[in-house]
Amino acid sequence: MGPMGHEHLPQPPADPADPGDAEVCVCFHVRRRKIEAFCRREKPKVISLVSQCLSAGTGCGWCIPILKAIHHEVLAGGPRVEMPDRAAYLEGRKAYHRARGIVRE
Repeated sequence: MGPMGHEHLPQPPADPADPGDAEVCVCFHVRRRKIEAFCRREKPKVISLVSQCLSAGTGCGWCIPILKAIHHEVLAGGPRVEMPDRAAYLEGRKAYHRARGIVRE
């Protein structure tokens, strides 16, 4: 079971050409589309409510700045958040882990 008693359902394979399929939270496999939909539907006042419901940002913390930016984009009409390509995003995450002594298997 996932947060709030919700069961995690398998997701269809990601389409690298679709920005909505970008995996924002690698720890919990939360895609951009899910974060945007949650923000539009629930209009959370703070990003921690997104994390509480979707688990995004509660693992290593790497994705929190992107979560905040998407939250701002959707709720306040902020600028469109451009995700780096997947390889660059994952390399940045590795560097973040090394700098903080986070060990992932």
